[in-house]
Amino acid sequence: MLTAITDGLLAIWSVFRSIQISDIIDMAILSYLIFHGIKLIRETRAQQLVKGIIVLIAFYLLAVLFNLQTMRFLLRTCFQWGILAIVIVFQPELRRILEKIGRTKLTELSFLPSNDANDSTDQWKHCIDAICEASQNLSATCTGALIVCERKTKLGEQIDTGTILNCTPSVAIFGNIFFPNTPLHDGAVIIRDGMILAAGCFLPKPQKEELIAKQLGSRHRAAIGMSENSDAVIVVVSEETGTISVAENGELTRGFTKESLKKLLTLRLVPVDEENSGKENTLAGRVISKWKK
Repeated sequence: MLTAITDGLLAIWSVFRSIQISDIIDMAILSYLIFHGIKLIRETRAQQLVKGIIVLIAFYLLAVLFNLQTMRFLLRTCFQWGILAIVIVFQPELRRILEKIGRTKLTELSFLPSNDANDSTDQWKHCIDAICEASQNLSATCTGALIVCERKTKLGEQIDTGTILNCTPSVAIFGNIFFPNTPLHDGAVIIRDGMILAAGCFLPKPQKEELIAKQLGSRHRAAIGMSENSDAVIVVVSEETGTISVAENGELTRGFTKESLKKLLTLRLVPVDEENSGKENTLAGRVISKWKK
């Protein structure tokens, strides 16, 4: 036993002794590229793609381990054609990543993580209060509004189309942004981690726009399209009727009040413990069912 441990330590020491300066530089460059590659991916839909690739690799390793010939053949074929499919499907994201790399200054390159605030329950609660109060005020005056609450899917593509604000949400700020004929009133506000990150953002069109009711305007269609492309929760205030609606998972639910909107947003955006999650889910289900009728 002691001999085996000694041999293992000697083997590890021999590996360290064989490392040269060029190897250290090689590993440092590779680590740098991986680190910044992860930062770029986190801002796009490619984050979900990477998770899917990791799952497929895990399945392939299991297939090799247990000698599952059919699964190995299918996964190997998938990997052979998968790179071409990735380039085709995610061509816009790859182009934006390369453009972002090209715009990066040498002074901005750093291994240190950014100081962005993590998800904060208090920030989200304050933000939800501001959204609900502002939505009620905008609804009373029939002022159109489009507010996107980002969740796990990062919305870097849409943020790039707008104006960065990075400010604390408030009723006054929402009122100023969506006041008619102001520069940002036609676009969407995107909220990340309980903070207004950008305004005047353009959102994607829905996949089957011809199936959407004709009485719904451009804001409602943009909200549905955004909910189809991400897990975001989108609040819409109609400019014609003042109706408050919420788009989620490709579906639009209309007729929210300040109270019912607050219940839904709290469930979707504020972390809850497992003990209360079942009760919260039941309550939100009742709220959504009520306003779908």
